[in-house]
Amino acid sequence: MNANVQRVLVSGAGIGGLAVAAGLARQGVQVDIVEARQDLTATGVGISLPNNALRMLKCLGVLDECLASGYVFDEYAMCDAAGETIVGMPLRASSDGVPGYLGIARARLAAILHTAATSAGAKLRLGVTIEEFTEDSQAALVRTSDGQEAEYDVVIGCEGLRSPLRARLFGAAAGPVFTGYSCWRTRTKRRVTAMTKYVGDATDAGLVPIDEDEMYLFHITAEPGNPYHEPQDWRDLLEARMAGYTGVVAEVRDNLPPASEIIYSPLFEVRLPRPWHTERAVLIGDAAHAVVPHLSQGGSQALEDAVVLTEELTRRPLAEALPAFMRRRFDRVQHIQQASSAVMIREMTTPPPVAADRANVSAELAREMAAVRAYLDQPV
Repeated sequence: MNANVQRVLVSGAGIGGLAVAAGLARQGVQVDIVEARQDLTATGVGISLPNNALRMLKCLGVLDECLASGYVFDEYAMCDAAGETIVGMPLRASSDGVPGYLGIARARLAAILHTAATSAGAKLRLGVTIEEFTEDSQAALVRTSDGQEAEYDVVIGCEGLRSPLRARLFGAAAGPVFTGYSCWRTRTKRRVTAMTKYVGDATDAGLVPIDEDEMYLFHITAEPGNPYHEPQDWRDLLEARMAGYTGVVAEVRDNLPPASEIIYSPLFEVRLPRPWHTERAVLIGDAAHAVVPHLSQGGSQALEDAVVLTEELTRRPLAEALPAFMRRRFDRVQHIQQASSAVMIREMTTPPPVAADRANVSAELAREMAAVRAYLDQPV
């Protein structure tokens, strides 16, 4: 067992929380997880995980199970609203044989990470939150909503976009900022074999296979002022917003499931300045750096956080581990946030290229995507 960090509380059982709990528990650390939800039913429909995320799943010992549970693909295509290809790119495996991309149902990924954490010894309590938190040079003292009090070496906040621990540690000014755009998601019958994005007039639609039978649709739209839409209207609103598409996207639009099977999510960013930690608490994932989904890096960066934090907490004293974690993570995350935001703004504000410009646009996009992939290929 690591002599420096022996007892950890993880607050939040999403992707980042379960991953860091699994990583630490596998190293012999005593891990408690508290989760505000009464069950671990995953929100969302599917998730796309590029190679950098898959390498982290390999570190956690769950890659093979994830690959068997999802849909592996090695190509990305950007098309116009009618489905004509603008640019296509291979998504190569890394030198260690990890595939280029995986689409998987969020519920399945959550179940795999949950099993990994609890089978390694982490203890999970559902419907429980942090009520009181104090820290000093000796320990973090936590009282939870189920009446338990305990001392921990460190508390890891993985509570997502609206993290209560972030607000407690850094104040309301560190909260999420609306981007002006929202994402609509749903599952449907699989019609593609790779990640395929369709560029409409100030909208994006994407199709990602998640198993042999299903794929998920994501549709990005401008929603100025972050208006509230009644859930029972989501199907009709999504159908109307997809009116400009033909081809396979139109086929999906014309066969949308009921509103209850559609998820509408305003897109927010969190850009917490460094450091993301105090003496005995640290934030990871969306709690520290929520990112727009245009490079598939929300869950990916949470997984990177989890693996890097596990490495640092189990190799050096806490007072050194948290600053070391920040040195490895802050600049990388900031770069990825900026790149993701730039892609979103370009795709949402630039009209689809006319036929005469497509060769130039294709070359430019290929260069941009290759640069992003080269950056993500760098060790974390």
